[in-house]
Amino acid sequence: MLPFETPSVFDQLPRYLLKIPRVVKDQKHKFETEDLFKKLSREGEVRYTGFRDRPREERQIRFQSGVREGHTDIAFVANGTNLQLMFSACPPVLGYPQDYCDFSKERGKVHLRSSFIMNGVCVRWRGWIDLERLDGIGCVEFDEDRARIEDAILRDQIEVYNQRLRQLEEIRKVHTVKREDEARRRRDFEKEPHDNNNDEMILP
Repeated sequence: MLPFETPSVFDQLPRYLLKIPRVVKDQKHKFETEDLFKKLSREGEVRYTGFRDRPREERQIRFQSGVREGHTDIAFVANGTNLQLMFSACPPVLGYPQDYCDFSKERGKVHLRSSFIMNGVCVRWRGWIDLERLDGIGCVEFDEDRARIEDAILRDQIEVYNQRLRQLEEIRKVHTVKREDEARRRRDFEKEPHDNNNDEMILP
């Protein structure tokens, strides 16, 4: 059985759930300077990595089925980087830069584009995969539009954190003042002389 403990000031403070930021402050700089992004930004060979223990015919069917549902797993052959792509199951619409899969652009291939956040940077994968060989060519690009949106979210998030920290500091100051007042009153009370005659019992 745990010993009884009186609530401390920290138990009385409001509890804030702080989310980990999704992106870094300078996404473009990290994309342009980090070695991993430098490698992935160059077009290179990619392969479908799903169901590698199944026969080729079954893998071809499963690959197309997954793509039509809006997802697939690929890997860059040169460096072994694995990616799980999520995208719209619809073909691209002119003027709308959304993620897509397109079986009609080139016969025997599917063209894909998928946006995601990688190592705190907004990027998108763009490329194609052969429907029979299950390999193709692709690269990772910096997604400026999504980066601007995430930067705005990050700034708002930081401002909320700073506001909560200021509120917490104010609460701590108020509690500190209360404790100092209580300690001062206790010291003053101990210093005052007390009449002990009232405590003596008078016998008849």
